[in-house]
Amino acid sequence: MSVPEQSNSTSGIVGGAAGGAVAYVLGYLVVYVTQGDRIEEGLSGINFFADLFGGDPISTWQAAGWMFYNAHFVDINAPSLIGGAQSANLLTQGEGGSLLFVLPPLLLLVAGVVAGRTAGASDPTEGAKAGAFVLAGYLPLAVIGAFLFRYAVGDGTVAPDLVTAVLLTGAVYPAVFGAVGGAASSLLSD
Repeated sequence: MSVPEQSNSTSGIVGGAAGGAVAYVLGYLVVYVTQGDRIEEGLSGINFFADLFGGDPISTWQAAGWMFYNAHFVDINAPSLIGGAQSANLLTQGEGGSLLFVLPPLLLLVAGVVAGRTAGASDPTEGAKAGAFVLAGYLPLAVIGAFLFRYAVGDGTVAPDLVTAVLLTGAVYPAVFGAVGGAASSLLSD
């Protein structure tokens, strides 16, 4: 009894979704590992005041998530001292973080190449279609992360801007860079 082969579209979806999920997790881990010391140093003063006023300290893993979303040009919203909210991008405020802006596109390009190769794309159009399926793995994690990286402070929260986190991080980045990587994969075919 033989096992039927998967169709190219099915293998493209599976390869793209897996590549997207791996790209998201790997991107977050790179930010956490490379920026962890910088984050802990920056949080030491903030956590002192949080402890002083009975709040929970901000975790390094949460702040790394904020920086990961910042690498997608998603601002972090925080309550303002005078009411309302303020937005910030932590990567542009420190030294050495601006290199992280190339991390998500690079990982998504690689995921798109993997998706295109998995689907066996023989021309750029097929590769782009397969690579765009990176969105299927990246989008759900981007939505979950937007909620997971929330920090409650007083009556507000410090968190990635939900709309741009979902649209830009979850949809635009993986669709565009995954498709480009998928199209490029057809040039690498034997």
